[in-house]
Amino acid sequence: EERDSTDTLAKWKKLSDLALKDTNLALCESASKSSNDFSGLLLLYSATGNAAGMEELAKAAEEGGKTNVAFVAYMLTGNVEACADLLIATKRLPEAAFFARTYLPGRVDEIVQLWKEDLSKVSESAANSLAMPSQNPDLFPDQAFAVQVEQMFMAQRDAVKASGVPASDYPTAKDDLDLNLIELIKARGGGGAPPPAPPAPSAAPELMAAVEEAPAVEAPAPAPSPPEPAAPAPASPAVEESMDDDDAMYEDASAFVDSVADEPPSPAEPVESPAPAPAAAEEPKADEDDFGGDFGEEDW
Repeated sequence: EERDSTDTLAKWKKLSDLALKDTNLALCESASKSSNDFSGLLLLYSATGNAAGMEELAKAAEEGGKTNVAFVAYMLTGNVEACADLLIATKRLPEAAFFARTYLPGRVDEIVQLWKEDLSKVSESAANSLAMPSQNPDLFPDQAFAVQVEQMFMAQRDAVKASGVPASDYPTAKDDLDLNLIELIKARGGGGAPPPAPPAPSAAPELMAAVEEAPAVEAPAPAPSPPEPAAPAPASPAVEESMDDDDAMYEDASAFVDSVADEPPSPAEPVESPAPAPAAAEEPKADEDDFGGDFGEEDW
């Protein structure tokens, strides 16, 4: 009981931190195990590339209820089956279904069926809307190729499990992450895919025949040119006489303006200014205080 007490675990955790600061990795690992420091062990094993220690950590973390650390440890060791089982055990069925769609396509039907059974307790219509490769193959066009890629991954994982992939292979191994394995299997003619559909017949001959058999269309007749505008009618004599009268009136007005402008201006007569009115006698003002009010002896 004293070994698992909070005080004892805190002391082991402090010792592991000091050992890590002093780069004493062996003491750090031992103290982290004694204090159940799964996060510290995850950091230590991933930094040192300890695959065996990572596998032990995954099992210990799962037993200790640290499913987040266990999931990461299983994922780093390539144990995708354990990752899916862990999600199922913790009732994370939607996450397990999407995880299987990517890493375990062969188990998609199994996990989606579990998801549908669990979802039907809440909504039957929502459960029936979930698609499965066995029931909706049109929604999973590359399912057969994906299963082949899964088998290739398992074989490659088992082949390098004993020795592992050395860190010196990283410059070339990192390019494998960008490979589209489904497209590679298609290019190499891998089995499991339905035979390609025959090409559709070309519609070019039928189109040409239809064009040749179509009746010729006559060109439309040119539209008639618009008629020329008619010449303006001559003005009547009455209109001409009124125009002459207007011109004469304009000339008389111009002559009058010119004559007025040439005459010198007449001198202006002086205008007498009116005499100023006598100023009214000022009335005596009453004394006022600072606020504008009158005051007298009676105010005092």
